[in-house]
Amino acid sequence: MSETPKLDFGGTTPYEDYSHASVLHTLQQQWSKDPREMSFLVITQVMELYFGLLCFEWRQAQTELRGDDLRAAVRTLRRSDLHMQALSAAWRPIARMTPTEFNSFRDALGEGSGFQSGKYREMEFLLGEKSRSMLVPHRAVPAMHDRLEQSLGEPSLYDDVLGALSRAGFAIPAAVLERDLSQAYEPSADVEQVWAEIYRGTDRDLLELGEALTDIAEEFARWRYDHLLATRRSMGSKVGTGGSAGVAWLEKRTQRAVFPELWTARSFV
Repeated sequence: MSETPKLDFGGTTPYEDYSHASVLHTLQQQWSKDPREMSFLVITQVMELYFGLLCFEWRQAQTELRGDDLRAAVRTLRRSDLHMQALSAAWRPIARMTPTEFNSFRDALGEGSGFQSGKYREMEFLLGEKSRSMLVPHRAVPAMHDRLEQSLGEPSLYDDVLGALSRAGFAIPAAVLERDLSQAYEPSADVEQVWAEIYRGTDRDLLELGEALTDIAEEFARWRYDHLLATRRSMGSKVGTGGSAGVAWLEKRTQRAVFPELWTARSFV
């Protein structure tokens, strides 16, 4: 067997056929002449790819939870936590831009804002952060709007976790299991006690499930806080590019925790 890798494929390479790398590298179209915009643009697109990957992973975890395969679900959730760590790291180059550097290409964004990302919105919905008003920015893209409207009415990842716990014999209230899924999840004292019971117990699969979810909740909180810091550092308290309140809006979002009872139940263990 030759030690020299195959170099001539008589056309495209298998790598290109699989990854479509040449297509990816055509998608960065600068709107200004500032070289820093390329960094911002590529990082934004990398974030979008991670949003889509996280949606894929959490839907996979939902399938496993519905089949009561908790170990498989935990493996998927652990993998998604690593994706979230990589996603959060993408803020660093943006956060190191001075206000002057960011302003040098900010006008090219016009009214564009990450607030308008359909995949990020789907990711929030999967985490239980639901709001019908958040469909409004996507009305001009019917396919995305329809997908998000469907997601709004579907179980979140946490809904499927609570369904699996209920089938395992835990006292999840009917009001929680049968709630309006299009509404944001609200904490339940009874669910809090279920998690306290799990953490006082010795079932490793359930403990691992709780910890995997907590890792995701923590990483999502970190993502939001890093977004806040990057925005505060690069543009201060200016109005956001999409017309939002900028830092004030982001500060409000950082105060909400996903999977809330996983945090509060620890006081009872």
